[in-house]
Amino acid sequence: MTIPANWTGILLAAGRGRRFDPLGDEDKLRQILPGGSSIACRSAAQLQAVLPDLCVVVRPDNQQLIQQLQQSNYPVLICSEADEGMAASLTAALRHTKVSAGWIVALADMPFVQQTTIALVLQALQNGADIVVPVFGGRRGHPVGFSHHHLPELLGLTGDQGARMLLQKYPVLEVVVNDPGILQDIDNPADLQTYLPKI
Repeated sequence: MTIPANWTGILLAAGRGRRFDPLGDEDKLRQILPGGSSIACRSAAQLQAVLPDLCVVVRPDNQQLIQQLQQSNYPVLICSEADEGMAASLTAALRHTKVSAGWIVALADMPFVQQTTIALVLQALQNGADIVVPVFGGRRGHPVGFSHHHLPELLGLTGDQGARMLLQKYPVLEVVVNDPGILQDIDNPADLQTYLPKI
């Protein structure tokens, strides 16, 4: 089988973010950052700038986020099984985009990842690596790149562990980057205030 040349960005935006707001009234991904973009839209913009072939996974009951993303022309994939865990969102996106050379999987609550980092992960994949992770300050972060080679096992993932198991099972190419954004996720309102000056 001939593997296509295009690479796809997958943005996982289907979580409920209970640590940000236990009641679920204030979705962290819809919070507006300086410049006017929401957290999710900024994450999508960073990923799409490097990977025009983009898939943003959202749960069906988050209509406000779906509208927000669609108004900014980001392609949305609604995953009805999202509450089963992160793997459900990831596998839905993989099935939707399986005609691809590989994927860079990013988290929507990490809007401070630099485009240069995403480009370095992509370059490593294009150069033949099967799994790529960025590293800052000796710590692995996101987004993570996978070649088409790992599609069968990625599609078999379940639960909320995501693809972590593959990173433990197979060789991983670590790309050192000067980007603290690969470690900065927005879990609670205090995180948002802490990271805002770094935009």
